[in-house]
Amino acid sequence: MGELIYHVAVSLDHFIADQALIDGDIERSLFLFDGDHVPDFMEDIKDYDAVLMGRKTYEFGFLLGAKPGEPGYKGIKHYIFSKSLQFDSNDEVELIKEDAVPFIQTLKRQEKGRIWLCGGGELAGTLLKHQLLDRLVLKVNPILVGKGTPLFGSEEPGVNLKLLDVKPYESGVIKSEYTFMYS
Repeated sequence: MGELIYHVAVSLDHFIADQALIDGDIERSLFLFDGDHVPDFMEDIKDYDAVLMGRKTYEFGFLLGAKPGEPGYKGIKHYIFSKSLQFDSNDEVELIKEDAVPFIQTLKRQEKGRIWLCGGGELAGTLLKHQLLDRLVLKVNPILVGKGTPLFGSEEPGVNLKLLDVKPYESGVIKSEYTFMYS
């Protein structure tokens, strides 16, 4: 069975995107895209067999020059959840227009490796509500953004977590890893 890991950058006030990122202005974003935490992140993503993204997360790659249907991360199978995006699926990137929950339940049963939920606060909230997330890896940025995309979208989670690991970086980022303790 596949393990679903929500691995995401987050502000201290629990937003995965600030208003600048939402507006498509990477230069104004407070999130740290450079620093001593980045090499570890690049190593971490090599261990994932598949990546899940909501529409907005996938479209973020367009700001960096990616085109619809192209993978954001080479060598990892992409599943993009959107009812509005239009592109042809291919071997690397599959557009999923159906309900995410049954698709991901099936994917977890069929996949033997590690599945990375890269983003989509709303998607993360839905998956948490259905107890489909196995682990949470937060790259906590030393920033307060005030508003933006919440970690779990509009879902108000109530679940215990067990801390597995913590690693601080000189950049001020703290990487923390948890397992979900569903009752």
